[in-house]
Amino acid sequence: MMRQYELVERVQQYKPDANEALLNKAYVYAMQKHGQQKRASGDPYISHPLEVAAILTDMHLDESTIAVALLHDTIEDTTATRAEIDELFGEDIGRLVEGLTKIKKLDLVTKKAKQAENLRKLLLAISDDVRVLLVKLADRLHNMRTLDHMSADKRARISEETMEIYAPLAGRMGMQDMREELEELSFRHMNPEAYETVTKRLEELSKRNEGIVKKIEAELRDLLVASGLTSAYVKGRQKKPYSVFRKMQSKSLSFEQLSDVYGFRLIVEDIPSCYRALGIVHTRWRVVPGRFKDYISTPKQNDYRSLHTTIVGPSSQRIELQIRTKRMHEIAEFGIAAHTLYKDGATNADGDILSRESNAYSWLRHTIEALAEGDSPEEFLEHTKLELFQDQVFCFTPKGKLIALPRGATPIDFAYAVHTNIGDTTVGAKINGRIMPLVTRLANGDEVEIIRSGVQVPPAAWEEIVVTGKARAAIRRATRMAIRKQYAGLGHRILERTFNRAGKIFSREAMKPALHRLGQKDVEDAIAAVGRGEMSSLDVLRAVYPDHQDERVTVKPSGDDGWFNVRSAAGMIFKIPGKTKAGHDGGHSEIDADADIGPIRGLSGNVDVKFAPTGAVPGDRIVGIMDQGNGITIYPIQSPSLQRFDDQPDRWIDVRWDLDEANKSRFMARIMVNGLNEPGTLAKVAQTVAGLDVNIRLLNTVRVAADFTEMMLEVEVWDLRQLNQLLAQMKELDCIATVRRLYE
Repeated sequence: MMRQYELVERVQQYKPDANEALLNKAYVYAMQKHGQQKRASGDPYISHPLEVAAILTDMHLDESTIAVALLHDTIEDTTATRAEIDELFGEDIGRLVEGLTKIKKLDLVTKKAKQAENLRKLLLAISDDVRVLLVKLADRLHNMRTLDHMSADKRARISEETMEIYAPLAGRMGMQDMREELEELSFRHMNPEAYETVTKRLEELSKRNEGIVKKIEAELRDLLVASGLTSAYVKGRQKKPYSVFRKMQSKSLSFEQLSDVYGFRLIVEDIPSCYRALGIVHTRWRVVPGRFKDYISTPKQNDYRSLHTTIVGPSSQRIELQIRTKRMHEIAEFGIAAHTLYKDGATNADGDILSRESNAYSWLRHTIEALAEGDSPEEFLEHTKLELFQDQVFCFTPKGKLIALPRGATPIDFAYAVHTNIGDTTVGAKINGRIMPLVTRLANGDEVEIIRSGVQVPPAAWEEIVVTGKARAAIRRATRMAIRKQYAGLGHRILERTFNRAGKIFSREAMKPALHRLGQKDVEDAIAAVGRGEMSSLDVLRAVYPDHQDERVTVKPSGDDGWFNVRSAAGMIFKIPGKTKAGHDGGHSEIDADADIGPIRGLSGNVDVKFAPTGAVPGDRIVGIMDQGNGITIYPIQSPSLQRFDDQPDRWIDVRWDLDEANKSRFMARIMVNGLNEPGTLAKVAQTVAGLDVNIRLLNTVRVAADFTEMMLEVEVWDLRQLNQLLAQMKELDCIATVRRLYE
């Protein structure tokens, strides 16, 4: 275990004027508070915050951050309070310690939603002060180093969380060394057999090629010095086990097929020397085509800058080269911790003026913005994981603005990356001046111009095309809003009719005080819920007017035997067939307006009910339309025929399937099948239908082309689930081109 004075000495090595008193006070306070607490290994608990602080000294962080590392578990695991820490160490340190404590309380991954909330709170805390991230990553790294003392299930859970969240987060912050170590430790616990196998093969390869790394280092260095780069530094290394394993998995290669197990870094004085070194190396050795990348002129989002190339070098060995300056190397190792966000100085070794906020931190702030857009913790987790794991391509707007996107991104992703409103109104795209499909995968250097339309609504199918979390969340949100608008229109008509029938005036203002009774957050959601059939219009009426008594609809004989006249709230008279209800006499009869008929709720008793010609099946969202002299017709909500009744709200009836009762009847639906005009097609269709216990009531065939035939089937099914199953199985038949349900 590191001692107190050793920690102070480490800080003073890179910051001679460090506040030694602060460090000593933090150490003594943590030691007193943790007292006799032990870790799972049996070591004193104070060893953990000390080691976390030591990890941060390797990043040359200021003494305040080191003090936070010493104190980070005190509020969580001891009797320490925020007020006490504020008084002793100041509000700045107290705020950071409390931020880490809040995260710690949620640091469990038993369910996806809980993991998402943990990540959400972590990123929120980091957005306030990036030092929270640095302490958290150091805390996780030391816990991973000592994971052997935990139970097997905890090792697996913590390793999985580290691999999915913390390692890629460290990479996104540019902290590659920490990312690699977190990945290696996670890999060892998540897949011990693979880890042992790859490690053993690498050790064998190292023994077999003993001295080859030193030989290549010397040859590269001699070449650079002879060419005038006298201060060039060359360092080679064998790749890590997880890096090798990931490459074997992603490219389906065996260990023997790997050709670039060694990597070399060339560190030079300045940016011109980087390109000079590249020319020297390429002149001497053959380049592997397609393996050159310039991250100096186009840095990664985490501020990583370097030239990458692969050559067939000394001894005909394929080797990867990274060429960078000393400052670039520092940023590549320590990432955001290498920036001057919490250090003095205005320029780096390359003479560049450093901004107060790195690109990596800017990415983090953009990710935080998605918190307000996410509709659920799971969607936020999905969005963040997509952003963390994807490699990048770099594209440009027509004005030259650089847009970094995940590999595989489309013009739709590009549009949403520029602005959500641009994505929502996208109808087309030009790539390098040519109109291209929106499904086109973008490549590095593409110039993308988005074509927009003010009346465009993003199709729901786009969600399957895009790869960025931001685009996916925006499309889902826009789709939900469009669907809500559609159902809200229907719900409004239904509610107007129900309120009018009760002698009340419907208004959105009247609904607001009743929202808590309806369990809805706003009026539009409540109205849309009525439109979707999730909530009865009568429930809304009762919530708005609690004293209202359910009305009884008065009818009287029309003069025709078996027919009754029904007067609507608007004064319209409809003829419906019916019988006088038992217990009533003379010319009047009462019919319960919310009685049930068969499997449908919301219809009056003894009313003639029929279905639209294209049918409706249990599970469809349905609506009833009152027809004068013909009772009530039931339509699925997707039916285009309903547009004829948009201006006749009095005829709309709020009805729903009674899915709680056992359904003892089949219901008709129409489907259109486009199949190959060849022997056996009809037999395969009929076999599929019969295999699902579906009945064919009617079949019409029309030859639409030499090779294709259209078949219109009227089928009888038990419910929507069975119908969807039939459509899905038909689509899988090799003789069927398309199959769809008909609503008109």
